[in-house]
Amino acid sequence: MNRPAPMTTAASRALVLAIAGGLLTTVAAPTASAATPTCNSPVYKRQFFANTTFSGTPKRTDCDAAVAENWGAKAPATGLPKDNFGVRWTVTRDFGSGGPFTLTAAAQDGIRVYLDGKVKVNVWKNVTSTAKKTVNLTIPSGKHTLRIDYANLTGNANVNFAYTPRTSASVDKVKPLAPTAPTVTYDKTTGKAKLTWAKNNEMDLAGYRIYRRLNGSSFGGTPLATTTATTYTDTTLPVTGANYFYEVRAYDKAGNESAGTADMAVTTVDRVAPGVPQDVALISSSESEGMRFGWSAVEGAVSYVVYRAPEVYQSAKYVPGTYTKLGGTTELTYRDASAVERAGYFYVVTAVDAAGNESARSEAVSGRLQDDVPPPAVTGLTVTPTEYGFELDWDANPAEDLTWYRLYQGVMADIDEDGSENCYASVAEEYLSGDRTSFTYTTTGGGYWHTGLLDGEERCFLVDAVDDFGNSTFRWTGEGNVVLATEFDMRPSVATPEGSPLELTATGAQGDEGNHLGWSWSSDAQETTGYRVHRWNPATGAYEKVADLGSDVTEYYDTGAPRGTTSFYWVTALAADGTESVPAGGWTVTTPATPAT
Repeated sequence: MNRPAPMTTAASRALVLAIAGGLLTTVAAPTASAATPTCNSPVYKRQFFANTTFSGTPKRTDCDAAVAENWGAKAPATGLPKDNFGVRWTVTRDFGSGGPFTLTAAAQDGIRVYLDGKVKVNVWKNVTSTAKKTVNLTIPSGKHTLRIDYANLTGNANVNFAYTPRTSASVDKVKPLAPTAPTVTYDKTTGKAKLTWAKNNEMDLAGYRIYRRLNGSSFGGTPLATTTATTYTDTTLPVTGANYFYEVRAYDKAGNESAGTADMAVTTVDRVAPGVPQDVALISSSESEGMRFGWSAVEGAVSYVVYRAPEVYQSAKYVPGTYTKLGGTTELTYRDASAVERAGYFYVVTAVDAAGNESARSEAVSGRLQDDVPPPAVTGLTVTPTEYGFELDWDANPAEDLTWYRLYQGVMADIDEDGSENCYASVAEEYLSGDRTSFTYTTTGGGYWHTGLLDGEERCFLVDAVDDFGNSTFRWTGEGNVVLATEFDMRPSVATPEGSPLELTATGAQGDEGNHLGWSWSSDAQETTGYRVHRWNPATGAYEKVADLGSDVTEYYDTGAPRGTTSFYWVTALAADGTESVPAGGWTVTTPATPAT
């Protein structure tokens, strides 16, 4: 607190140490000749009145760090009476996020405490001993004004007032405000990041927590560091050229933590070489264009350097000679156009990042020049839908070194960013000899992606020519002559009901024996007098009986089934009264009796 300075003091100012809300501030004691002083929050402005109604011009105005006075039976200042005087303290301060506070007041005689003009404590009477009052209340966030009016009527004069945050975790549920004005600077020489932010205004502030995350990840639950200061220097940043983000959160004595500041970004210097290229492998060679090889991408690499060494025969084996730099590339493949035909070479690759760091060399790959000119793309492909799949025909490929054809089949799908429809057929289904120009594509049987039941879906086909070195246009370019065709929809118009006690499998005829049907009970066998086989007849739109079989028969060869189509079957179990069980359904496909060649 500040005692009133004598009215006769000189113009020099004495510094008084003020303590309020746990903060230390120096305030200047006013002089007699000074104008109304400016009291910086949280210091109070104090006014002395020669009455208890606080009317008229104050007899004196100064700054006071705390409301804590005991004047006894004396006047509080020169020019004031020892009885019937009043003193008013006012302060406006930022409470940050606010929260629960306790107001404690003690006075002889009267004291009133106002928050933003509203009375919170009112002990206003002439007493012969000190009266005390404690009030718990919640102060909202932001700036608020406290006013304390004290009146001495007669007798001794003393007054005390304090406002303190309640910091029990069971009482205080109010989070601090997020720290403001966050900044970060990065020293590329030392690799350190320095964070600064503005001080929070909460009176119950305990400190700050600093969080760091790598770009693409989230802030973890454990802080990088904790501090009571408003600055922090991170000395643990990896110098890898990565992007990191910081945020600062305030926490109070009750353990409440604020939201984080806006992210503060730092891009570190990169002093770490990227990883060594892996999977270096010879892709092909070319008499006209040179050796071509590739490798897997290295994280953080922006380019690659290729080194070449001539093949040297030593100790009954070929080893690399001296490596020299061949060239650089930003791609994952490299073509050595300067290689000499039939000469052998070893190649190694290094990765280079954006900071110019170069990795160690990869394992070596070796090779000699060979043909890598693909056959021309297949032309004349036609795809004809059938009841068993598709018939494919194409022009004979003119390549002299043609070895085989690869057949691709797929579906149309929206796989481009612009939504355009493309044929998705990344795996070859069939490998056909180079003397073939046709293929019967059935819906069942070999291959990876044969279409299954014909249900009217649109399909795409591509036939790719491959030479004896494995070269092909589709392999090198990803392009080819794609043909679209829509399947026949062979599904019966009558659906097979669910709940059959039987399970049926159907296999297409392999010769003259007909389609093979086999069935079993899906649960415990039941009493039956036999089984009945039905085949779907598209002409009549119904399943028609083709055979009645004994109760000990569990398979049937349908030699009457048509070839070159999809056949659908029902098999039912017969009860003693002649009724049939719920049918088990199945289907199979046969090619024509004389398949296309």
